[in-house]
Amino acid sequence: MIDFKNGSFFKLKPVDANTYSSILTPMFVSDENIIATFKGVRDGVVFTNKRIIAINVQGLTGAKKDFTFLPYSKIQAFSVETAGVFDLDSELEIWFSGLGKVRFEFVSKANVSEICKMISERVL
Repeated sequence: MIDFKNGSFFKLKPVDANTYSSILTPMFVSDENIIATFKGVRDGVVFTNKRIIAINVQGLTGAKKDFTFLPYSKIQAFSVETAGVFDLDSELEIWFSGLGKVRFEFVSKANVSEICKMISERVL
């Protein structure tokens, strides 16, 4: 499992949903679909209609990957910080029951308002 206490996912930018679909689809439950996909330098985050999947690429070749599945049903609270004039990145912090805080930082191209709405629709 990814150690969220010592790290965050930085500089995530929106990418095509097919970026991780070939490796994730076999792990999906019935009726699970990708809603949004983001990729950093090596790591990635996928939002589905059922959960958030954090992908940590390991090793020099990147062949080894760690997948952490974060169900919406375990979210206790979340916070969104939008981009500003000088700070162009936006941040999403989510508190999960039994796990604590998970932090994602997005580049300015990411629509964090849509992410906030999507999480709200599944949590409230």
